[in-house]
Amino acid sequence: MSPQSPGEPTANLVEVTNLVKYFPVRQGVFQRVGAWVQAVDDVSFSIRRGETLGLVGESGCGKTTVGRAILRLIEPTRGSVRFDGVDLTRLNGGALRAMRRSAQIIFQDPYSSLDPRKPIGESIAEGLNIHRIGTPRERFQTVLDLLRKVGLEDYHARRYPHEFSGGQRQRIGIARALAVGPKFIVADEPVSALDVSIQAQVLNLLKDLQKDFNLTYLFIAHNMGVVEHISDRVAVMYLGKIVEIAQSRELFANPMHPYTQALMAAIPVAHPKLRRPRAVLSGDVPSPLNPPSGCRFHPRCPEMMSEICPVREPTLIEVRPDHWVSCWLYEPH
Repeated sequence: MSPQSPGEPTANLVEVTNLVKYFPVRQGVFQRVGAWVQAVDDVSFSIRRGETLGLVGESGCGKTTVGRAILRLIEPTRGSVRFDGVDLTRLNGGALRAMRRSAQIIFQDPYSSLDPRKPIGESIAEGLNIHRIGTPRERFQTVLDLLRKVGLEDYHARRYPHEFSGGQRQRIGIARALAVGPKFIVADEPVSALDVSIQAQVLNLLKDLQKDFNLTYLFIAHNMGVVEHISDRVAVMYLGKIVEIAQSRELFANPMHPYTQALMAAIPVAHPKLRRPRAVLSGDVPSPLNPPSGCRFHPRCPEMMSEICPVREPTLIEVRPDHWVSCWLYEPH
């Protein structure tokens, strides 16, 4: 079962159903496929219009792969992604290009995502040129308007990426994503490479732009504090699977999955005399080449039940209103 928003179907801008992405591991002289990396395995969730869904988990759990598969920057192995009622996995050619105006991405590393040989004004205008939006004069004006919107100046349009700080480059990446007028933006760890003070500025900028442009975000991060600050709802991933989805306040007040509880316990407390109970997980994250049977978290889970957890995989069920958990602690067996 996939967690869906109540009410009319149009409440959801994005609906991901049974998304799967495996990467082949080629071996030998003839480069035959010897194994598959199960990066994303049967993931389902929805994103409501105008909200920010935080997607959180440890490095390597499949968060970035989900975001890129939704936009078809990488091709899904199986599953469907419905965007504004249209199945993106069935689009090709001109229809796919037209869709890209409505769905954009902000990359984690703003420097490597910018062409070092182009002034940043040209980089921002590239999407406008590809989609033939407006006249050259109108495109130039759009670039200047976006630079001001993200806190930069007109003269910055003539400068090159190496002349900017990390925070300024990320603002440029945000301006570029906004240039073609999208409805939906995948923000792939957009503040993880920035200083803490700059992180707050960029997060507040993203929230302001969401109101101004009526945007919907998939916000990918591993920092739970950042996710709590910006997200309306949060989905927690572990080893290619969604293990919990809930409203942000509900999730942080009442984490139900043992993995989510461990993530919460690792959040630093901003007071020297306050301590949070530690939940130390044993072992390392298993390899997605050969994930564990049953519940993928069971080898590290302090609540593991030997008669069921290693044998059968739990499903994502609604244990509270709009709070979904994939764990045998809450599912009858």
